[in-house]
Amino acid sequence: NGSRYSFFFGGTSSGKPVNETTAMQMTAVYSCVRILSETVAGLPLNVYRYNDSGGKEKAFKHPLYRLLHDEPNPEMTSFAFRETLMSHLLLWGNAYAQIIRNARGEVVALYPLMPNKMTVDRDQNGRLFYLYQRGSEDPNTLGSDSRVYLSPTDVLHIPGLGFDGLIGYSPIAMAKNAIGLAIATEEYGAKFFANGAAPAGVLEHPGTIKDPIRVKESWNAAYQGSANAHKIAVLEEGMKYTAIGIAPEQAQFLETRKFQINEIARIFRVPPHMLADLEKSSFSNIEQQSLEYVKYTLDPWVVRWEQSMCRALFSESEKPTYFIRFNVDGLLRGDYASRMSGYATARQNGWMSTNDIRELENLDRIAPELGGDLYLINGAMTKLSDAGLFANRITTSKEDSA
Repeated sequence: NGSRYSFFFGGTSSGKPVNETTAMQMTAVYSCVRILSETVAGLPLNVYRYNDSGGKEKAFKHPLYRLLHDEPNPEMTSFAFRETLMSHLLLWGNAYAQIIRNARGEVVALYPLMPNKMTVDRDQNGRLFYLYQRGSEDPNTLGSDSRVYLSPTDVLHIPGLGFDGLIGYSPIAMAKNAIGLAIATEEYGAKFFANGAAPAGVLEHPGTIKDPIRVKESWNAAYQGSANAHKIAVLEEGMKYTAIGIAPEQAQFLETRKFQINEIARIFRVPPHMLADLEKSSFSNIEQQSLEYVKYTLDPWVVRWEQSMCRALFSESEKPTYFIRFNVDGLLRGDYASRMSGYATARQNGWMSTNDIRELENLDRIAPELGGDLYLINGAMTKLSDAGLFANRITTSKEDSA
């Protein structure tokens, strides 16, 4: 059941309820979701086909190419579509899209579906089905019924980490205590400053107060809140004010907030420096952290996307020939001097042509007749087994001439 894991949500050890909405109000959670969603949405996404020579080429004429690369449906761009589905993955652990096909079975549109409205189950024969609770905000491609049954062939389902291989569990639900503590810490700080940056306290009276509620309201109106900070209080009839709250430094407020930022970054495997936490980052290790972000954080998500799309969008006859790939090379590019040095090595050793390099740099191709597709190698290089043959030829020619 796609929503069965919802029992993980709700109460936490900190006493704060955690769900997708409350979690996104935490700046660290919002930043992690935004960073990963925008990264996946901004990657080049292409459909490829294997050619007769065993290589691959972009399948520009395949119907899926335009859908995935430009516009999956008339209402949104490819960037918005992927950003939406990736945010669903990070918050609910699953991403769903309705697949619209024409009479020939070709995919002509993809519409995102809300994960919290989707149920995945099996019928009495053990076959999977998807049940969607349709709302007024959903696309009209779902029909008019409030409960819509969808076949697996009509759903693009990208699951995150799960226990059965079918349904992913929400990172927010699984880490609700860590996020709940972060919410409680932030709320504590907000209330502390709303109280004029002063701890809570009690008013003591040596006798009996006739109207304690009126005294409390009068005191709060005069001295509570940041607007009333630093006002001088006048106490009558021998009254005394005693602070009973814990000061932030005693509660290790700042340390807790810093730790929770790193804790949330750990949940999503996002380097802390990408959340503007540079305490343990330096100029020398930020580049390495960025490379590790691509390799250990982004790559697993990219593979999930690629395999799920290939499985759901290609026909059985197309699967041996066509495939879908994100291009993460742009995220691994170094500075200009490093790139040029790498290209020079690749060019001189024959495994990149001029046009291969120009494509990576988003430059126009050079015509084949001008040598744009030529692969060159250094003519001075030879096999190790042939080393010395040239010297032997020179010696032999000298002896013959003598």
